[in-house]
Amino acid sequence: MLKMAIITGFLSQTRDRFHEYNTPLDLDAKFELLAGIDGYDGVEIVYPYEVKDPQATRNVLDKYNLKTAAVNVNVKAEPEFRNGGLTSTDPVIRAKAVTLIKEAKDFAAAVGADKVTCCPLGDGYEFSFQYDYAAAWKHLVETIGAAADYNRDIPLFIEYKPSETRGRCFVDTAAKALCLLNDIQSDTMGVTLDFGHSMYGNENPAEAVALLAESRHRYYVHVNDNDGKWDWDYFCGTKHFLEYVEFLYYLKKYDYTDYLTSDTSPTRWDIRGTFEANSRLTNKLWNLLDSIDINALEALIEKGDYLAIWQFIERNIFSIK
Repeated sequence: MLKMAIITGFLSQTRDRFHEYNTPLDLDAKFELLAGIDGYDGVEIVYPYEVKDPQATRNVLDKYNLKTAAVNVNVKAEPEFRNGGLTSTDPVIRAKAVTLIKEAKDFAAAVGADKVTCCPLGDGYEFSFQYDYAAAWKHLVETIGAAADYNRDIPLFIEYKPSETRGRCFVDTAAKALCLLNDIQSDTMGVTLDFGHSMYGNENPAEAVALLAESRHRYYVHVNDNDGKWDWDYFCGTKHFLEYVEFLYYLKKYDYTDYLTSDTSPTRWDIRGTFEANSRLTNKLWNLLDSIDINALEALIEKGDYLAIWQFIERNIFSIK
Protein backbone atom coordinates (compact mmCIF):
# COMPACT_ATOMS: atom_id res chain seq x y z
CA MET A 1 0.00 0.00 0.00
CA LEU A 2 0.93 3.63 -0.45
CA LYS A 3 2.33 5.62 2.45
CA MET A 4 -0.55 7.80 3.60
CA ALA A 5 -0.89 10.32 6.40
CA ILE A 6 -3.49 12.70 7.80
CA ILE A 7 -3.20 16.29 8.95
CA THR A 8 -4.35 15.62 12.46
CA GLY A 9 -6.29 18.85 12.94
CA PHE A 10 -8.95 17.32 10.70
CA LEU A 11 -9.43 14.43 13.14
CA SER A 12 -11.11 16.66 15.68
CA GLN A 13 -13.57 19.52 15.70
CA THR A 14 -13.39 21.89 12.73
CA ARG A 15 -15.36 25.02 11.98
CA ASP A 16 -16.25 27.38 9.19
CA ARG A 17 -17.87 30.82 9.37
CA PHE A 18 -21.21 29.37 10.46
CA HIS A 19 -20.90 25.86 11.88
CA GLU A 20 -18.81 23.55 14.02
CA TYR A 21 -18.30 19.94 12.96
CA ASN A 22 -17.40 16.83 14.97
CA THR A 23 -16.20 16.54 18.55
CA PRO A 24 -13.11 18.17 20.09
CA LEU A 25 -10.39 15.60 20.82
CA ASP A 26 -7.06 15.88 22.59
CA LEU A 27 -3.86 14.72 20.92
CA ASP A 28 -4.02 11.20 22.36
CA ALA A 29 -7.59 10.73 21.16
CA LYS A 30 -6.75 12.07 17.68
CA PHE A 31 -3.84 9.66 17.33
CA GLU A 32 -5.93 6.77 18.64
CA LEU A 33 -8.60 7.54 16.04
CA LEU A 34 -6.01 7.76 13.26
CA ALA A 35 -4.42 4.46 14.25
CA GLY A 36 -7.77 2.76 13.61
CA ILE A 37 -8.31 4.22 10.13
CA ASP A 38 -7.46 1.76 7.36
CA GLY A 39 -4.57 2.73 5.11
CA TYR A 40 -2.75 5.23 7.32
CA ASP A 41 0.33 5.15 9.51
CA GLY A 42 1.46 8.78 9.25
CA VAL A 43 0.60 12.14 10.77
CA GLU A 44 1.21 15.73 9.79
CA ILE A 45 1.01 17.80 12.97
CA VAL A 46 0.60 21.56 13.27
CA TYR A 47 3.14 23.46 15.36
CA PRO A 48 2.71 25.32 17.68
CA TYR A 49 -1.10 25.32 17.90
CA GLU A 50 -1.69 21.57 17.99
CA VAL A 51 1.56 20.42 19.61
CA LYS A 52 4.30 22.09 21.66
CA ASP A 53 5.96 19.43 23.82
CA PRO A 54 8.16 17.16 21.64
CA GLN A 55 8.58 14.43 24.25
CA ALA A 56 4.86 14.21 24.96
CA THR A 57 4.20 14.09 21.21
CA ARG A 58 6.84 11.42 20.71
CA ASN A 59 5.27 9.34 23.47
CA VAL A 60 1.85 9.43 21.81
CA LEU A 61 3.33 8.63 18.39
CA ASP A 62 5.09 5.59 19.86
CA LYS A 63 1.98 4.55 21.77
CA TYR A 64 0.00 4.19 18.53
CA ASN A 65 2.93 3.17 16.30
CA LEU A 66 2.59 6.24 14.06
CA LYS A 67 5.18 8.06 11.98
CA THR A 68 5.49 11.80 11.38
CA ALA A 69 5.12 12.65 7.70
CA ALA A 70 5.81 16.33 8.38
CA VAL A 71 5.54 19.10 10.92
CA ASN A 72 3.34 21.91 9.60
CA VAL A 73 4.41 25.29 11.00
CA ASN A 74 1.70 27.91 11.15
CA VAL A 75 2.83 31.52 10.62
CA LYS A 76 -0.50 33.25 10.14
CA ALA A 77 -2.61 33.15 13.31
CA GLU A 78 -0.78 35.56 15.62
CA PRO A 79 -2.24 39.10 15.62
CA GLU A 80 1.05 40.59 14.46
CA PHE A 81 0.98 38.38 11.35
CA ARG A 82 -2.37 39.76 10.10
CA ASN A 83 -0.57 41.93 7.55
CA GLY A 84 2.06 39.33 6.81
CA GLY A 85 4.77 37.73 8.87
CA LEU A 86 7.55 36.74 6.51
CA THR A 87 6.93 39.82 4.33
CA SER A 88 6.07 42.33 7.04
CA THR A 89 7.59 45.77 6.66
CA ASP A 90 8.51 45.52 10.35
CA PRO A 91 11.82 43.63 10.78
CA VAL A 92 10.85 42.60 14.31
CA ILE A 93 7.74 40.81 13.02
CA ARG A 94 9.73 39.17 10.22
CA ALA A 95 12.25 37.95 12.76
CA LYS A 96 9.47 36.43 14.88
CA ALA A 97 8.13 34.53 11.85
CA VAL A 98 11.61 33.15 11.13
CA THR A 99 12.06 32.13 14.76
CA LEU A 100 8.77 30.23 14.66
CA ILE A 101 9.94 28.19 11.68
CA LYS A 102 13.29 27.51 13.34
CA GLU A 103 11.49 26.31 16.47
CA ALA A 104 9.36 24.03 14.30
CA LYS A 105 12.54 22.54 12.85
CA ASP A 106 13.82 21.82 16.35
CA PHE A 107 10.48 20.25 17.22
CA ALA A 108 10.55 18.13 14.04
CA ALA A 109 14.04 16.85 14.85
CA ALA A 110 12.93 15.93 18.37
CA VAL A 111 9.89 13.92 17.23
CA GLY A 112 11.66 12.21 14.33
CA ALA A 113 10.10 14.09 11.40
CA ASP A 114 12.14 14.47 8.22
CA LYS A 115 10.70 17.80 7.09
CA VAL A 116 8.87 20.99 8.05
CA THR A 117 6.23 22.36 5.69
CA CYS A 118 5.06 25.96 5.75
CA CYS A 119 2.24 27.61 3.81
CA PRO A 120 2.79 31.39 4.15
CA LEU A 121 -0.91 32.24 4.01
CA GLY A 122 -0.65 35.56 5.80
CA ASP A 123 1.77 36.89 3.21
CA GLY A 124 -0.08 38.42 0.30
CA TYR A 125 -2.38 41.29 -0.60
CA GLU A 126 -5.92 42.29 -1.55
CA PHE A 127 -5.80 45.56 -3.52
CA SER A 128 -3.88 47.50 -6.13
CA PHE A 129 -1.04 49.64 -4.76
CA GLN A 130 -1.22 47.80 -1.43
CA TYR A 131 2.35 46.42 -1.45
CA ASP A 132 5.72 46.97 -3.01
CA TYR A 133 5.90 43.57 -4.74
CA ALA A 134 9.67 43.60 -5.25
CA ALA A 135 10.30 44.46 -1.60
CA ALA A 136 7.88 41.74 -0.46
CA TRP A 137 9.66 39.17 -2.64
CA LYS A 138 13.04 40.20 -1.25
CA HIS A 139 11.66 39.77 2.26
CA LEU A 140 10.43 36.27 1.35
CA VAL A 141 13.84 35.33 0.00
CA GLU A 142 15.58 36.68 3.10
CA THR A 143 13.23 35.26 5.73
CA ILE A 144 12.54 31.86 4.23
CA GLY A 145 16.20 31.58 3.27
CA ALA A 146 17.24 32.24 6.86
CA ALA A 147 14.76 29.68 8.17
CA ALA A 148 15.85 27.11 5.57
CA ASP A 149 19.51 27.59 6.44
CA TYR A 150 18.87 26.73 10.08
CA ASN A 151 19.24 23.02 10.99
CA ARG A 152 19.60 21.92 7.39
CA ASP A 153 19.12 18.28 8.39
CA ILE A 154 15.40 19.14 8.56
CA PRO A 155 14.50 20.56 5.12
CA LEU A 156 11.89 23.29 4.80
CA PHE A 157 9.12 22.74 2.26
CA ILE A 158 7.04 25.69 1.02
CA GLU A 159 3.37 25.01 0.31
CA TYR A 160 1.82 27.33 -2.24
CA LYS A 161 -1.81 28.46 -2.28
CA PRO A 162 -3.68 30.99 -4.43
CA SER A 163 -5.47 32.69 -1.51
CA GLU A 164 -6.34 32.53 2.22
CA THR A 165 -5.93 34.25 4.52
CA ARG A 166 -4.98 36.93 1.98
CA GLY A 167 -6.98 37.71 -1.15
CA ARG A 168 -3.92 36.64 -3.13
CA CYS A 169 -0.90 34.91 -1.63
CA PHE A 170 2.56 35.90 -2.84
CA VAL A 171 3.50 32.22 -3.29
CA ASP A 172 0.48 31.04 -5.27
CA THR A 173 1.75 28.60 -7.91
CA ALA A 174 4.25 25.78 -8.30
CA ALA A 175 6.27 27.95 -10.68
CA LYS A 176 6.54 30.82 -8.19
CA ALA A 177 7.47 28.38 -5.42
CA LEU A 178 10.31 27.15 -7.61
CA CYS A 179 11.32 30.73 -8.42
CA LEU A 180 11.50 31.40 -4.69
CA LEU A 181 13.67 28.35 -4.05
CA ASN A 182 15.87 29.29 -7.00
CA ASP A 183 16.39 32.80 -5.61
CA ILE A 184 17.17 31.39 -2.15
CA GLN A 185 19.66 28.96 -3.72
CA SER A 186 19.09 26.24 -1.16
CA ASP A 187 19.68 22.62 -2.08
CA THR A 188 17.77 21.33 0.94
CA MET A 189 14.40 23.00 0.38
CA GLY A 190 11.31 21.52 -1.22
CA VAL A 191 7.76 22.33 -2.35
CA THR A 192 4.51 21.02 -0.91
CA LEU A 193 2.00 20.36 -3.69
CA ASP A 194 -1.62 20.32 -2.58
CA PHE A 195 -3.93 18.85 -5.25
CA GLY A 196 -6.78 21.17 -4.29
CA HIS A 197 -4.65 24.33 -4.19
CA SER A 198 -3.35 23.50 -7.64
CA MET A 199 -6.82 22.80 -8.98
CA TYR A 200 -8.57 25.91 -7.75
CA GLY A 201 -5.53 27.99 -8.65
CA ASN A 202 -6.15 27.07 -12.30
CA GLU A 203 -3.12 24.81 -12.52
CA ASN A 204 -3.13 21.24 -13.75
CA PRO A 205 -1.87 19.23 -10.72
CA ALA A 206 -0.31 16.58 -12.96
CA GLU A 207 1.65 19.23 -14.84
CA ALA A 208 2.72 20.70 -11.49
CA VAL A 209 4.10 17.27 -10.52
CA ALA A 210 6.12 17.14 -13.73
CA LEU A 211 7.42 20.68 -13.20
CA LEU A 212 8.53 19.92 -9.64
CA ALA A 213 9.89 16.46 -10.39
CA GLU A 214 12.04 17.80 -13.23
CA SER A 215 13.51 20.45 -10.93
CA ARG A 216 16.37 19.85 -8.50
CA HIS A 217 14.07 20.17 -5.51
CA ARG A 218 12.10 17.59 -3.55
CA TYR A 219 8.34 17.75 -3.31
CA TYR A 220 5.70 16.48 -0.90
CA VAL A 221 2.02 15.92 -1.61
CA HIS A 222 -1.33 16.74 -0.02
CA VAL A 223 -4.45 15.08 -1.46
CA ASN A 224 -8.07 16.26 -1.52
CA ASP A 225 -10.50 17.74 -4.06
CA ASN A 226 -12.69 20.80 -4.60
CA ASP A 227 -14.95 22.43 -7.18
CA GLY A 228 -12.18 24.52 -8.74
CA LYS A 229 -13.59 27.68 -7.16
CA TRP A 230 -12.46 27.34 -3.55
CA ASP A 231 -10.37 25.07 -1.32
CA TRP A 232 -13.21 22.94 0.06
CA ASP A 233 -10.95 20.00 1.02
CA TYR A 234 -13.40 17.37 -0.25
CA PHE A 235 -12.27 13.76 -0.35
CA CYS A 236 -10.35 12.55 -3.38
CA GLY A 237 -11.90 12.04 -6.80
CA THR A 238 -15.28 13.53 -5.97
CA LYS A 239 -14.97 16.49 -8.36
CA HIS A 240 -11.93 15.88 -10.56
CA PHE A 241 -11.67 12.13 -10.96
CA LEU A 242 -9.73 11.92 -14.22
CA GLU A 243 -7.43 14.76 -13.18
CA TYR A 244 -6.69 12.81 -10.00
CA VAL A 245 -5.89 9.69 -12.03
CA GLU A 246 -3.48 11.70 -14.18
CA PHE A 247 -1.98 13.23 -11.01
CA LEU A 248 -1.27 9.74 -9.63
CA TYR A 249 0.02 8.63 -13.04
CA TYR A 250 2.69 11.33 -12.90
CA LEU A 251 3.55 10.60 -9.27
CA LYS A 252 4.10 6.99 -10.32
CA LYS A 253 6.02 8.04 -13.43
CA TYR A 254 8.44 10.02 -11.27
CA ASP A 255 8.72 7.30 -8.59
CA TYR A 256 7.21 9.36 -5.77
CA THR A 257 7.75 7.47 -2.51
CA ASP A 258 7.00 10.04 0.20
CA TYR A 259 3.68 10.30 2.05
CA LEU A 260 0.43 11.24 0.39
CA THR A 261 -1.11 13.29 3.17
CA SER A 262 -4.86 13.83 3.39
CA ASP A 263 -5.53 17.56 3.70
CA THR A 264 -9.23 16.77 3.74
CA SER A 265 -11.98 18.17 5.96
CA PRO A 266 -14.73 15.70 6.95
CA THR A 267 -17.24 18.41 8.06
CA ARG A 268 -20.65 16.77 7.45
CA TRP A 269 -19.23 13.30 6.85
CA ASP A 270 -17.93 10.62 9.16
CA ILE A 271 -14.25 11.22 9.93
CA ARG A 272 -13.15 7.60 9.59
CA GLY A 273 -15.21 7.04 6.46
CA THR A 274 -13.91 10.19 4.78
CA PHE A 275 -10.25 9.32 5.22
CA GLU A 276 -10.80 5.66 4.35
CA ALA A 277 -12.40 6.85 1.10
CA ASN A 278 -9.19 8.77 0.30
CA SER A 279 -7.01 5.75 1.01
CA ARG A 280 -9.29 3.24 -0.70
CA LEU A 281 -9.68 5.19 -3.94
CA THR A 282 -6.05 6.28 -4.12
CA ASN A 283 -4.72 2.76 -3.63
CA LYS A 284 -7.18 1.30 -6.13
CA LEU A 285 -6.17 3.84 -8.75
CA TRP A 286 -2.48 3.31 -8.01
CA ASN A 287 -2.95 -0.43 -8.51
CA LEU A 288 -5.03 0.18 -11.64
CA LEU A 289 -2.15 2.14 -13.14
CA ASP A 290 0.06 -0.88 -12.46
CA SER A 291 -2.32 -3.11 -14.38
CA ILE A 292 -2.73 -1.12 -17.59
CA ASP A 293 -0.28 -0.99 -20.50
CA ILE A 294 1.55 2.23 -19.67
CA ASN A 295 3.82 1.85 -22.68
CA ALA A 296 0.78 1.79 -24.95
CA LEU A 297 -0.63 4.88 -23.25
CA GLU A 298 2.66 6.73 -23.57
CA ALA A 299 2.87 5.79 -27.24
CA LEU A 300 -0.61 7.23 -27.80
CA ILE A 301 0.36 10.43 -25.98
CA GLU A 302 3.48 10.68 -28.12
CA LYS A 303 1.42 10.17 -31.28
CA GLY A 304 -0.93 13.00 -30.26
CA ASP A 305 -4.25 11.48 -31.36
CA TYR A 306 -6.52 12.33 -28.44
CA LEU A 307 -9.48 10.36 -29.80
CA ALA A 308 -7.34 7.23 -29.54
CA ILE A 309 -6.18 8.28 -26.07
CA TRP A 310 -9.81 8.74 -25.02
CA GLN A 311 -10.68 5.26 -26.21
CA PHE A 312 -7.82 3.93 -24.09
CA ILE A 313 -9.19 5.84 -21.10
CA GLU A 314 -12.70 4.47 -21.71
CA ARG A 315 -11.46 0.89 -21.79
CA ASN A 316 -8.71 0.94 -19.19
CA ILE A 317 -9.64 3.60 -16.64
CA PHE A 318 -13.44 3.88 -16.85
CA SER A 319 -13.74 0.14 -17.76
CA ILE A 320 -16.36 0.92 -20.40
CA LYS A 321 -16.10 -1.97 -22.85
